[in-house]
Amino acid sequence: MILDRITAANDIKALDRNEIPELCDEIREFLIEHISETGGHLASNLGVVELTVAMHLVFDPTKDRLIWDVGHQSYTHKILTGRKDAFDRLRCEGGISGFPRTEESVCDPFNTGHSSTSISAGLGLAAARELTGEDYSVVSVIGDGALTGGMAYEAMNNASKLKKNFIIVLNDNKMSISENVGGVSAYLSGIRTAAFYRGLKNGVKESLGNMPHGEKIIESISRTKNSFKQILIPGMYFENMGIIYLGPVDGHDVNAVAKILREAKKIDGPVLVHVVTKKGKGYLPAERHPERFHGADPFVIETGLPKKKREAPNYTDIFSTVMRKLGDREEALVAITAAMAEGTGLKRFRNLFPDRFFDVGIAEAHAVTFAAALASQGLKPVVAVYSSFLQRAYDQILHDVCIQKLPVLFCIDRAGLVGSDGETHQGIFDISYLGSIPNMTLMAPKNKWELSDMMKFALQLEAPAAIRYPKGEAWCGFKEKRTPLALGKAEVLHQGKKLALFAYGSMVKTAAEVKEELDKDGFDCTLINARFAKPLDEELILSLEKEHTVLVTMEENVRRGGLGEQVADLLLAKGSTMKQVLIALPDAYIEHGSVGEQKKKTGIDTASVAEKIRAVLKEGKIRP
Repeated sequence: MILDRITAANDIKALDRNEIPELCDEIREFLIEHISETGGHLASNLGVVELTVAMHLVFDPTKDRLIWDVGHQSYTHKILTGRKDAFDRLRCEGGISGFPRTEESVCDPFNTGHSSTSISAGLGLAAARELTGEDYSVVSVIGDGALTGGMAYEAMNNASKLKKNFIIVLNDNKMSISENVGGVSAYLSGIRTAAFYRGLKNGVKESLGNMPHGEKIIESISRTKNSFKQILIPGMYFENMGIIYLGPVDGHDVNAVAKILREAKKIDGPVLVHVVTKKGKGYLPAERHPERFHGADPFVIETGLPKKKREAPNYTDIFSTVMRKLGDREEALVAITAAMAEGTGLKRFRNLFPDRFFDVGIAEAHAVTFAAALASQGLKPVVAVYSSFLQRAYDQILHDVCIQKLPVLFCIDRAGLVGSDGETHQGIFDISYLGSIPNMTLMAPKNKWELSDMMKFALQLEAPAAIRYPKGEAWCGFKEKRTPLALGKAEVLHQGKKLALFAYGSMVKTAAEVKEELDKDGFDCTLINARFAKPLDEELILSLEKEHTVLVTMEENVRRGGLGEQVADLLLAKGSTMKQVLIALPDAYIEHGSVGEQKKKTGIDTASVAEKIRAVLKEGKIRP
C-alpha cells in the first residue's frame, strides 16, 4: 500500500504524482475502517482528503502553520504527519485526540475545538511571524458553516491590514457554484495572481500617480474595475474587505487545489482560496446522511448503521418529545438552535412548527440576544444548546437576558462529562458561569420524567432559567418520586440520619448507588435530589444539622463556583458544624476517553465517592 510509505511529515512529497489518487482512495478506506471501530467525525474528514493532501504537497507542516477550524476534520492531516498507527486508539483514553493538539505533534501549531476561530488564530501567527522575522506560511482552513460565526468576520476585518501573505482556505461543502461563474472566476484569479499582472498593476498606479490629475484617473479606473468584478467574481464580498479572492476550485482535484495554493503563496497580504468539497465523499451512507456521520458511533461499514442498538431514550430524545408536545399546547413557544437542530433534538419541532423554529447558524451569542428580543415581545423562546457551546454567549446571557429578566429558557445538553470529544467539549463549567449571573434560575433533573416536569415549570416562571442534562441514556430511577416542583426547593428521596447525600442532576443516580454501598456498612443515609443549584434550598440544607453529622454534596461540574462551594459558603455563614464532603470535578481540563473512565479518573464515580466518604467517617469516628 502507498499509505504504508507515509510514516512521517513530508513523506508524501517523495511519492510519484501518479500515486496521489490511489493514496487518497487508501486514506478514505483507512478512515472508514478505523472510524467504524472507534467512532469519530467521518463525513467532514472524507470531504477534505484531497484538500489536505494538496496542502501537504504545497506546504511543510513541520515549518508552516496549518490551522484547522473546529479541528474535527484534521484526521487526514494526522495520518500524513506520522500518526496513522495511533488511529486504533482515536479519541480513547491515552490515545490521540479527534482534534489538533500541540502536545501531539509539532505539525499541530494551535489547539482548536470550537468553530469560527481559525482565522483569528492564523492572523495571530502571521503577525507573530512578522514581529519575529521568521519565514513560514500560515494557512487557516475554515468551513462555510463556520462563516456564520461572527468571530470569523471580526478576524477577516482585521486581516485586511496585514501586508504579508496569509492564506484562508474556505472549505465550502454546501454552496452550489454554477460552472460558468466558476470558470470566469478561475480565469480572472489566474490572471490576477500572475507576476506580470501584479507588476503591471503596480507600475500603472505608480505612473498615473506622477501625472497631473493622476489620482482621479486611478480612482475612476478602480470604480470601473470594481463594478466589473462585482458582476463576475463571486468573492467580491471578500475583495471589498481587502482580502484577495481565488476560486472556486474543485476540492477533490488535488492538482487544481495544489496549483491555486501555490498561486496564493505569491500574494502579499491576505488571500482567500474558495474550495468546493462534498461531505462524506466516497462513502455513500455518509454522502446521503452527513449529519448522522458528523460524530458517528462505531458502525457497520456495509450498511452505515450503528453497531450498538440504542433501546432506551437519552435525554435529548426526552427533550425532543416534550418540545413537540409543548409546541401543540403553547402557540407562543419558539425554538432556537445554533446549527444543531438534530444534535439538540429540535428536528421534530422544526418539521412540525417551521415558522416557530430558528436556526441562526454557528452563532451562539447572536442566538441568545435574538431569543431575548423574542421574549421581550411575549414569546416563549427555548434555546437548545450544548453546554460547552453556551460558554460563547456568556456576555449576552448576562446583559441581554438576565439584566432585563427576560423569560428565555436554556435547555443545556451534554452538561457534564462528554467522553471522546475531550477537553474542548466537556460541559463542566455551566453551573459555575451561569450561577454567577443574577436573576438566573438553574435546574437539573434526576431522571427523564423530571426533565419533562422542569421544562413545563420553567416556561411558567416568566424569568430566565436553565436546565442542564447529560449526554447518554435518560435514567429511569425513582419513577415513583415525582414531587411537584417549587422554586428553589429540593426533594427528599429517602430520610435517614447522620449522613446526607445532596446530589444535583446526573449525580442523583450516583448518589443512589453510593447509598446502597454505605447501606452495607450499616449507615442509613438521607438521599436528597437538589433540583436547583440556584436558588438553593437553604432551609432544607440548614435543617439537616439536627440529625446529620456529614453532608456530601455531589455535582458533575468543576468545584470552583459550583453547587458544593455555594453550600459551603452557606454553612460557613450560618456557623454550621456539619462536616462537608465536596464531590466535584477538579480544576483541570479533562482529556478524551469514555465517560466512565473520566468519572473514575476524576473521582466522581460510585466507588470513588463511597471510598472518600468512608475515609471521612473513619477519620471522624462516625459510626452507624
